[in-house]
Amino acid sequence: MEDFTYRSSVVEIMDTFSGTTEELETILKDINRVNKLLGGYKITLNAVFEMVSSAFKESYTILDMGCAEGTMLRKLADEGRKRNIKLHLIGVDLNGQSLELAQKHSIDYPEITYQKADILTTDFSQMNIDVVMTTLTLHHFTDEGVVQFVNRFVKLASMGVVINDLERSPIAYYLFKAFSFFFIKTEIAEKDGLLSVRRAFKMRELQDFANQVKNATHHIRWKWAFRYIWVLKKK
Repeated sequence: MEDFTYRSSVVEIMDTFSGTTEELETILKDINRVNKLLGGYKITLNAVFEMVSSAFKESYTILDMGCAEGTMLRKLADEGRKRNIKLHLIGVDLNGQSLELAQKHSIDYPEITYQKADILTTDFSQMNIDVVMTTLTLHHFTDEGVVQFVNRFVKLASMGVVINDLERSPIAYYLFKAFSFFFIKTEIAEKDGLLSVRRAFKMRELQDFANQVKNATHHIRWKWAFRYIWVLKKK
């Protein structure tokens, strides 16, 4: 029986991935399949467009931290086109192979650009960002890193920050294990998925992080399937 009292500090395989780009693409397809089937993309889309709909600008610049191969950005672009909202979307990731895939799959999306950078050390202040968003990236950081990350990007965003990440719970863990049997093809995606749940958060932990983040109002809500959406609006 796994212990879910505290966040795991074990590093995920994908954080130090050294395989081929083709292998990475297969793994990311597994991860995207899970997100699609369990509604993970919709959670971020709804939160982002709820935030931008509260303003009246000609266009919005959105920065996706830890964009991987850009699936979330392409979904934002598609939704922006449907709503006739002009978006400038910037994807940032440290993995060059992920960005290679992102570029390949985003040829038909001129509103999306990508940058290889460390999200905790790179200066993004000249980009005039409206919204910073991140999906399933926050749990890769230590507690100290989470606070540093969120404070930094609240300062960067003119409107706010949207964070979508996992709940740490035994129910989520063992349901994912059962889900993997039917829908996940790669061993790395299965192992990292289970580890992601163990590295994830409980509500009280997110609330404690929120208390350490300045100049923003906080709305943290639980969503199916075992997700939290944390929306920070700039004061």
